[in-house]
Amino acid sequence: MTELSSADFPPATWRLIVETDPHDGAWNMAVDETLMEAVAAGASPPVLRCYQWAPPCLSLGKRQPIGTVDLAACQVDGVHIVRRATGGGAILHTDELTYSVAIAPDDPRAAAPMLDAYRRISQGLVAALASLGLTAEMNPFVAGGPQVSSAACFEAPSAYEITVSGMKLIGSAQARPAGRVLQHGSIPLHGDIGRIARYLAYESPEEREALAAHLRERATTLDAVAGREVTFVECAGAVGVGFTSALRLALAPSALNADEMQAALVRAAGKRAEVEADLASIA
Repeated sequence: MTELSSADFPPATWRLIVETDPHDGAWNMAVDETLMEAVAAGASPPVLRCYQWAPPCLSLGKRQPIGTVDLAACQVDGVHIVRRATGGGAILHTDELTYSVAIAPDDPRAAAPMLDAYRRISQGLVAALASLGLTAEMNPFVAGGPQVSSAACFEAPSAYEITVSGMKLIGSAQARPAGRVLQHGSIPLHGDIGRIARYLAYESPEEREALAAHLRERATTLDAVAGREVTFVECAGAVGVGFTSALRLALAPSALNADEMQAALVRAAGKRAEVEADLASIA
């Protein structure tokens, strides 16, 4: 498959939203979906958003069973739970930068099929890491290749996710509800990549520790591959540089407007109710 360069895209201006204050999981997912809806309605140009989380939050893929979560461990440690609009396995969001892209499906950077759109957008992530002095690769797509089934997103890279020296660094997912495109992903900055295992349900401590060990062997953090501390602000700057250069963009710093803020508040309440309903279903 031939890679597209920035010259293959028409120039465009996107909104850039960088949130230095962390927010809870329901709010973060609500904002991503609100921006997706605003772009689809023509009320906003495409948006690149960088944000972080507090308290720590376990996000579940759209169809991931709540039974894969160790609810007691989450409660003891104050880890929130939220469900994403995108698929895939669970991600523990803490000590990271999360990026999201809301874009129209007819934009050449996101035109179908999904894997091609995924690859194009991920070029911005590879360029972001290059701006930090890192050589990254997109995990290749292998038709008919083995599929990894795991409750944890970072256990193995999927097609076009980002690796450095063979270790998964950025896990991403995309949703394309009618007339809409949302891609978001996690860039772990530091910390123990295996700690998510504590918050997933396993029949024995040995199974849990095996997952943690496997994650530490297969995935990594930005600080580890850079050999130094990379702050959220520095990483956000690199993401902006990468998307600008790889996708032929100008980025206009922005914030949520009043209508988006109100819509996100309503959607966040719905996200919290959704988790409560999930929990009630297994009580």
